[in-house]
Amino acid sequence: MSHPQSYEILLVPGFAEDTTEATEPGGAIRSAVVAATGETGASGYPRYSGEGVVADIDPATHTVEALLVDGAELDYGLSVRIKETNADSNAGG
Repeated sequence: MSHPQSYEILLVPGFAEDTTEATEPGGAIRSAVVAATGETGASGYPRYSGEGVVADIDPATHTVEALLVDGAELDYGLSVRIKETNADSNAGG
């Protein structure tokens, strides 16, 4: 099974059941594109890293199993959403 090579991590205030809200402009208070590191995290899932964010993500369910933001765990009152990115769209051309 091939794992996605990158995701966009969106940090949103509170817990919103409507996941489309987080993808709208102004919905996320921080975002970062993370790329596969080729490592497995302590959670047992593939590790992704970039822009100060390190995440272990279950590629089957798109669930973030572990997350560090600037070396710290996620603050209370914040939730995380992810979007799969297309690595080809990030290539210069």
